[in-house]
Amino acid sequence: MHTRHTILLLTSLSLPLFAQLPANYQLADDWLLSPTSYKASVTPTQDGNAITFGNGLFSRTISTSIGSTINYTNSMTGESIIRTVEPEGTLTIDGETYFLGGAKPLKNKAFLTKPWLQELSPLPNSLKLTNYEIGEPTERLKWKRVRHHEPDAKWPPAGKTLRLDYQFTPEALSASDPLLASDSGRKQHFSDDFTSLKKDWKIHATQSTERANFENEGKAGEIYTFPHTAVFAERPLPPDTALVEASINVGTDTSASWGPGIGLVFDNGKTIKLNIRHNDKHHVLGLFDGSSEHTHVNQTFKPDTTAPVHLRARIDGSKITFDARNSNSSRWHSITSLTPPKTFGAPKAFRVGKMARDGGPTDHDASGEHVRLKVENVAFYGPYKKPKSQASPIHPLAQLKVSVHYEIYDGIPAFSKWITLTNNAKTPINLDRFNLETLSVVEYENQVELRDGVPVLAPRVLHAETDMAFGGFSHRNANRHTVKWLTDKSYSTQVNYPKQTPCVLKVEPTFGPDQTIAPTTTFETFRMFQLVYDSEERERRGLALRKMYRTIAPWVTENPLMLHCKSSNEKVVKRAIDQAAETGFEMVILSFGSGFNSENDDPNYLAHWKKINDYALSKNIHLGSYSLYSSRSAGKGNDIIPPKGMRNAHGRCPAITSPWGQKYIAKLYNLFKTTGFMVFENDGTYPGDVDTTPRPPLQKGVNDSRWVHWRIWTDFYKFLRSRGVYFNLPDYYYLSGANKCGMGYREVNWSLPREQQRIITRQNIYDGTWKKPPSMGWMFVPLTQYHGGGAAATIEPLNQHLDHYEIMMKSNLGLGVQACYRGPRLYDTEATKTMVTNTVAWFKKHRDILESDLIHGRRADGIDLDWMLHVNPALEERALLSVYNPTDKAITKTIQVPLYYSGLQGTATYSTNGGASKTLSLDSSQRASLEVSVPANGYSYIIWKKN
Repeated sequence: MHTRHTILLLTSLSLPLFAQLPANYQLADDWLLSPTSYKASVTPTQDGNAITFGNGLFSRTISTSIGSTINYTNSMTGESIIRTVEPEGTLTIDGETYFLGGAKPLKNKAFLTKPWLQELSPLPNSLKLTNYEIGEPTERLKWKRVRHHEPDAKWPPAGKTLRLDYQFTPEALSASDPLLASDSGRKQHFSDDFTSLKKDWKIHATQSTERANFENEGKAGEIYTFPHTAVFAERPLPPDTALVEASINVGTDTSASWGPGIGLVFDNGKTIKLNIRHNDKHHVLGLFDGSSEHTHVNQTFKPDTTAPVHLRARIDGSKITFDARNSNSSRWHSITSLTPPKTFGAPKAFRVGKMARDGGPTDHDASGEHVRLKVENVAFYGPYKKPKSQASPIHPLAQLKVSVHYEIYDGIPAFSKWITLTNNAKTPINLDRFNLETLSVVEYENQVELRDGVPVLAPRVLHAETDMAFGGFSHRNANRHTVKWLTDKSYSTQVNYPKQTPCVLKVEPTFGPDQTIAPTTTFETFRMFQLVYDSEERERRGLALRKMYRTIAPWVTENPLMLHCKSSNEKVVKRAIDQAAETGFEMVILSFGSGFNSENDDPNYLAHWKKINDYALSKNIHLGSYSLYSSRSAGKGNDIIPPKGMRNAHGRCPAITSPWGQKYIAKLYNLFKTTGFMVFENDGTYPGDVDTTPRPPLQKGVNDSRWVHWRIWTDFYKFLRSRGVYFNLPDYYYLSGANKCGMGYREVNWSLPREQQRIITRQNIYDGTWKKPPSMGWMFVPLTQYHGGGAAATIEPLNQHLDHYEIMMKSNLGLGVQACYRGPRLYDTEATKTMVTNTVAWFKKHRDILESDLIHGRRADGIDLDWMLHVNPALEERALLSVYNPTDKAITKTIQVPLYYSGLQGTATYSTNGGASKTLSLDSSQRASLEVSVPANGYSYIIWKKN
């Protein structure tokens, strides 16, 4: 029987030439090949009217008069990126929204002209750009380098920084003039801090329960009753009363209309009431205006019921104004104003506590568990009289320093941006919301109509992501909480008649952050990273994105060989360490199901594992462990409870802000400090679940829960990065220090027969490396059974499936990817040991080029040769072609190898499978026409060097 060799000679390609410059490229050099001339710069104009930053690949200009971006150009194509001016950022502080710079809107938002720019005037009440500073990048986190990584990795990245300082103008301050403290310019008529219950209070207590009282267990002002019943104290208003105030600790009260509050009783017996009501798992303010109930007034103020909430009513003639403030801020917020009908007469009495819906003494029902709450104090004041000699108080926001930061990088069309707020006042402020970036971008396409099933595409010139990324294996999924493309109804000249063209980039958190900034402290937003594309071609866009990751998170180029040990038995673990050292592997992790418990903080247990870790280090092997966070329940009130209509990503997840969560994270810190472990796999990472439960002092509730969880977890990850710990996370935490996420595979596929696993492995790598360098994604090799499949799916006994074991290693290593080799050992016989050792040695010999970018050739399909090409113009080995034969017959075939991104031109030297060097001429597109031969179910590689 003769073996038929398939021979196919290709002299041209029917596919587009993807390895070449874009048709409209305007620069002399391709920055992907020759990036060194594109240096970051920040240049103020001579007249001081503008500041331009960029690096020759893009430029962005800030007007100093309006403090906003007025020009943003893609220098690679010469095209404008933006079409109108937007503020440089937005802050919502204590319920009020402020713009960082910005201009009055132009009538035509389709483009910008120089005359229009000259006529721009600042947005009313916006913050003014007052100062700037140019500097050098600094580390945003510590990266301890203890293992192999990209040879020319730089940290921090080379480039320039620009800091823009903004201040509140007198106009902005007057527009949000703080309401005066209750005792400012007013004579106090009455005060009661309820150290005892004064006899002149008239107490109403429901008759539905004997325990209902306004002095529970001897504590004056403490109410104990059923949720929907009335218990309150009343007293007449002294003559000339113009302001009444009370502070109320809501305690366990979760009632709505019967929630605690303050009320004014009028001459005709009617009551006007402001109360704290529980609404869908959080608290809001409600109002009864004397005739009807309003269940949510002033939606910008969020009562923080983890501490007393302060309510007051100002009486100005016939006008009543209700204000509120939280205990963590001295700033009062105007909630609502109303003028009662003349038939009401004047306010004659004050009520505080739990009143009926209409402010009266009736009950709704006597059901539910008793609730406990407390009125902390009450005060009455006279009319306001401004002292003649009194200077105007200093507005707390006048002492707030707001800075917008830019970090521009050498050699890549990318930058990062973030905002800091430093509170130099004597009182805290609360940052409710922020917007980090709003850009009105030139639209990608102009569809006149809108039709079902035909989306209007967003602009493709910009890529934006943040370091607040979670809940996905891809940047799009992980950044859905912070990066959005929106439509612009004010863009009146757009072609799309319904005005549904997505053309506004918004970068901001979906919730919160709702963070209190204490005096003398600084708050920092998350960071946005923005990349300008020069092409629509998929590979070139991928190369740009991958280069950005290596620039802003170079630890992702760490790519160690790792054994996932299935046992925590000391003998098995030490044997795994020994085998790893002998074969050239670099890590052993105590895998899920091994029996190791990362939450066991017994000193003896940790001391035992420190000894084993010391043994591993003596063999130059890094040892570590696995821990699961999300997708399990901690119970006893420790789990995240999502808002109505939302679901936890993994079904259930403990709150890291809960008592259980704080103990858990403390155990993880202690584990690494005590044992010295250098590897960690955190499965079930925090996926962005929102928690409705207040968990003081760490968490207020819905609006800050996501921010606080993200901060606690990323602080831990940065701690690991600073110690040199290598860690895999099944999520997109790269920009917070993580080394790897999954390449992207379905776990049950490792239960398929071995021959199918080989194809799927290379398919997954082909698909996963469009947007990730090979070192950023892990794959899987089941040495033992995983999710089923039996003997047909596993490699053990290793020596009986040596050919499959070898091609699985080469399918990963030949494409620069590390897999999780899961089992108790790496070899079982000398023949197996030799194969593993030789394969690892080959990988390490060519490691730098194998871990370089991949050009996608032909995706594995089980029918014909599949191949991918590594390229790196900075190495001596400029390219490495990995070719796989999935069939049972040898194949010889001519491939047009696209060597453009290797930097090779004219002629190139190559060798096949380590053989003798040969020289080959390249065509005008820098392609090499190469005949390759690959044995049945085998692998061949070709290395290219500069001639």
